[in-house]
Amino acid sequence: MKKTGFLIVFAALMLSGCKKGLIFPMASGRPYEVLVVIDNALWEAPAGRALFDILDTDVPGLPQSERSFRISQVEPKHMDQAFRIFRNIIQVNINPRQFSQTRMRFMRDKYAMEQIVLTVNSPSEESFREFCVAHRQEVVDFLTKTEMNRLIKQLEKRYSKVTYDLAWQKFACRMYAPDELKSYKQGDNFFWTSNNTASGMENICMYSYAYEGPETFNKEYILQKRDSVMKANLPGEKPGMYMQTDTLCTVVKPIVVHGGYAMEARGLWIMHNDAMGGPFVSHSRVDMETGRVVVVEGFVYAPEKMKRGLMRRLEGSLYTLQLPAEQYSLEIDTGIDEEKPSTTEQ
Repeated sequence: MKKTGFLIVFAALMLSGCKKGLIFPMASGRPYEVLVVIDNALWEAPAGRALFDILDTDVPGLPQSERSFRISQVEPKHMDQAFRIFRNIIQVNINPRQFSQTRMRFMRDKYAMEQIVLTVNSPSEESFREFCVAHRQEVVDFLTKTEMNRLIKQLEKRYSKVTYDLAWQKFACRMYAPDELKSYKQGDNFFWTSNNTASGMENICMYSYAYEGPETFNKEYILQKRDSVMKANLPGEKPGMYMQTDTLCTVVKPIVVHGGYAMEARGLWIMHNDAMGGPFVSHSRVDMETGRVVVVEGFVYAPEKMKRGLMRRLEGSLYTLQLPAEQYSLEIDTGIDEEKPSTTEQ
């Protein structure tokens, strides 16, 4: 009986890593690492430099320069098994006989489990270069949201129960935040949770206010609301100290979150009358069931650390917010067509 049970478990483990009868390894590498498969000559040419410039961009909204991705490159002829298990791969194919226009699609788990391969096919180097210039933000967003989707899968399994319970009790919403956010404070239509550490402090805030129509969804209105809520609920150590927004370094724009309209604010916060500050990102979404705006925000205080990883963890958490009437997959739409493997693929 014990032997039979072992065989069943072993078979299940084998099947979980199989694709078309093959046993696939798990993808390797750190978050936001990208491998570009392209000929050396093309990589150094204007077409290749156009792609490099996309990947070499800074993360927006941070107080210092931090690159969006860690970039590696390999020629197709050297693409062996060691390279095939990279978590994020961009495959570039230039062939005028095979392609009439430049297009990009992605495939999941092509060479390894939990892997994404983005393929760009083009008839010429110039067409590829022009495509990169025109679609640079789509590529950045795709790779960033791909990593956030991986994070969301992890958060659904292990999350801060403190944050989840407060979101449900105060706003009838569901939300998954990093597990280490255990400290909290409550206010009127407000809560704050944090890992409350002296080094690399991560924070989530959630608050709501009455929805007064689409004309109020603009930068001035949203940041005024933010400042009033933070001043009332997150004062500094001494009287006269409170959190406020550095409006000159903050960008507000409309985005789509799980098919619905939202406003994203991304920039810097400062502590009035104190030498504290850092980056923040927030989503403002309308709950039509209750006629309110629900805002969820992540912010960081980490003066001695790089902040890209901390902020992207919190930003991924914002996408898990489900308003009371919502039920959907938490996976973020990456905005690029997915290519399904053919039935004859080996």
